Amino acid sequence: MKRKNIIYALTLSVMAMAGCKRDSFLDLNPDDAFSDPTFFKNESDLKLYCNGFYATLPVMDASSDNNSDNMVPRTKDGFLSGQYIVPIVKDDDNNEWSWKNERSVNYFLARYKRAAVGDDVKNKYAAEARFFRALYFWQKVVRYGDVPWFSADLNETSPELYLSRTPHKQVMDSVLADLTFAVANLPEPGSAEKGRLHKYAAATLKARICLWEGTYRKYHGLGDDQPMIREAANAAQAVMASGLYDLYTTGHPTTDYYNLFIQEELLGNKEAIMPKRFLKDVLMHNLTRQLGEGNNGFSKNFVRSFLCTDGLPASLSPRYKGDDSITAEITNRDPRFAQLIATPGFVFQVDASGNKDVITLPRIGTSVTSTGYQRVKGRSSSLEQWNANQSTLDLFIFRYAEVLLVYAEAKAELNECDQSVIDLTISRLRARVGMPAMDISALVKDPQSDFPAVSVLIDEIRRERRVELAAEGFRRDDLLRWNALKLISNPESILGMKLRPEVKAQYPNQGQVKDIVVDANGYIRVYPDITSRAWNDRMNLYPVPTQELTLNPKLLPQNSGW
Repeated sequence: MKRKNIIYALTLSVMAMAGCKRDSFLDLNPDDAFSDPTFFKNESDLKLYCNGFYATLPVMDASSDNNSDNMVPRTKDGFLSGQYIVPIVKDDDNNEWSWKNERSVNYFLARYKRAAVGDDVKNKYAAEARFFRALYFWQKVVRYGDVPWFSADLNETSPELYLSRTPHKQVMDSVLADLTFAVANLPEPGSAEKGRLHKYAAATLKARICLWEGTYRKYHGLGDDQPMIREAANAAQAVMASGLYDLYTTGHPTTDYYNLFIQEELLGNKEAIMPKRFLKDVLMHNLTRQLGEGNNGFSKNFVRSFLCTDGLPASLSPRYKGDDSITAEITNRDPRFAQLIATPGFVFQVDASGNKDVITLPRIGTSVTSTGYQRVKGRSSSLEQWNANQSTLDLFIFRYAEVLLVYAEAKAELNECDQSVIDLTISRLRARVGMPAMDISALVKDPQSDFPAVSVLIDEIRRERRVELAAEGFRRDDLLRWNALKLISNPESILGMKLRPEVKAQYPNQGQVKDIVVDANGYIRVYPDITSRAWNDRMNLYPVPTQELTLNPKLLPQNSGW
């Protein structure tokens, strides 16, 4: 696509109003340093304050799915390996026990009505703030379970600081109220300023969160699951019915999926419900370089999830050629295999002279992969994109494929998923990569399924979700909501590809692979000291830092098992 040649409006507005240099605008964070008597007086003030939340929107990164059974980082994940201990003070891991963002939202919501603007403008920015509050509290619930619900503007003397933890379901009911307000009060995409939230971005987050919460309630036995799942289906359907979005395709099933994630301009791409945009010398990232040095890789268990080209699981398909080599393993498989994983023929990098570094053998024994299944989703072969912190590839915040997957799963959980639903969702995702459509009447349960207790339809929708959204950061949260995080103890979740002696002998530099450990069946064992990760039910949730329990004993009891 054509390269961007203008700075998008959000960047301009932040820089102009803040009077900052181009490379510092993302450092803006709203806090109570704003002067109450003079701030929140007009739309510019409301907009400037809300700008500070945008940097917290989640996007795919180099470590996405490292905390699940999809990826195997060379360095063990401390939490999944059972090495995590209760922190004394709040830690620096994702979504730590910190309420800065939530407090910033509540500070805004206690003051925004002062602005001398119409109610429609006030509600638009209140909708932005409530969108982010919903996101923040949901992230807290995913991590900690029951957490205090703060809706007031607090300071260091507020008695609400000593509230007990609000039950999970009650917090999530408040999250739903925020999301519903956001969808109702954010503008249509055509009326929204480029780079800002709009109605269907909020509907996509609502669909994501309500599906998570509804299925969490179902599979953890909390009850009241169907209303939340219905909300997810309705929100996804609203996005689909808008007619504004579609799957990206150019009619090239062997490359379209890969190319979707290495585009410099996602604005105008119909799959991009909301992109995060990057521009040279203004805002750039380091993803391509990190993916070339990340020393992780997809797991054997993930790779087994690819269907064969007849639409059957590898365990049932006569087309499956086995996994004695990467060439055999990729033969007759879902084309997303070769668009997610570096396989022979993939151009790893093109240098300044145009010379191509082409993959011939999986680069085991190097820093690019721990398992042999090197991730290339989001990785460009361009030298320009590889340069440190110089990548200008846009990233997805919300993409349409997720909406289709949410709708299919929600309808299946509501027992309303017929062939017409599948034709609108799963079959369209498969068509993009040249896979056969899903025929509900012909589905056969995979004897190697990770989910033997669910219906074959739900099982196959989960498979499609795993493949389509791989390396985008969904897998750990999915396993949690399905009450299936125990799957991280599957031995194959820490194995790599099969490395038979005759394959190993093909490597010209034997020193590169001599120290690689394989199991009894010849598969790369990334962690030589263990054959599988141990599971403990306490790992469903993180513990609350000890200091917080000391400061506020009403937060007790600690999460179970910690």
